[in-house]
Amino acid sequence: MNSSALIRWFEREARALPWRREDVTAWQILMSEIMLQQTPVARVAPVWEQWVQRWPVPSAMAASSQAEVLRAWGKLGYPRRALRLHECARVLAAEHGDSVPTDVDVLLGLPGIGAYTARAVACFAYGQRVPVVDINVRRVIARSVHGTAEPGNPSTTRDLADAEQLLPRTRARAAVFSAALMELGATVCTARTPDCARCPLDDCAWVLAGRPEHAGPPRKVQKFVGTDRQVRGRLMDVLRESRGPVERVRLDQVWLTDTGQRDRALHSLLVDGLVEQTEDGLFALAGEG
Repeated sequence: MNSSALIRWFEREARALPWRREDVTAWQILMSEIMLQQTPVARVAPVWEQWVQRWPVPSAMAASSQAEVLRAWGKLGYPRRALRLHECARVLAAEHGDSVPTDVDVLLGLPGIGAYTARAVACFAYGQRVPVVDINVRRVIARSVHGTAEPGNPSTTRDLADAEQLLPRTRARAAVFSAALMELGATVCTARTPDCARCPLDDCAWVLAGRPEHAGPPRKVQKFVGTDRQVRGRLMDVLRESRGPVERVRLDQVWLTDTGQRDRALHSLLVDGLVEQTEDGLFALAGEG
């Protein structure tokens, strides 16, 4: 892969995402990375801007309640991420001097921080030479290096080794290259409609092979309508919009088509710690019960 060509393309074409501004801190980049997991950029950006103003440092978030963070999370989806980020803020404020560590292994020890997020923060916040692999990176590598239309099943060891081999030797170029690789997969080398005419890589193995079709089973499209996730979201909407515990009947009204599914969704929210039940049987967001 021609890393120089990719970096030059990135310097010209990179989106002006708010968390790429020069004044953004490691904590603010960490918030963006948590929000961006399974959530499109367009939905994340306005919420992230609000969070940067409200919680510019971990201690500011740590001083807020779980319910406040869950309300501010809004409709970004997968709200357990918000609870884990709140927990992470408390640890950073209490044990790390209100700052985000630079070391990947230390980052991995924080609540809610997995392999991808730890490396993303080390790379994008601190410019470290570490491989950063998400689905976009896996797709670009699968096509440009291995000549396949789609990446295979995720493998942390293999995927990191693939990305590591491509990194430029110098630390500064490696960090930019990692961002460029991800950007290419997000905007040009997309899953459904890759725009090969705009790709800066003239040595893509997939294109040189004639863009062969994916040999495996078709990708499953994750549906949302009618799923437990949709029901959980509606239940959370009621609690976010209230300013205190609500009666069960308020929650029952959000999903009448399948009461068993509604009950299952509510139970899962209780198990996940997103919702609490008071002694008198009311329901509230975490921390308000």
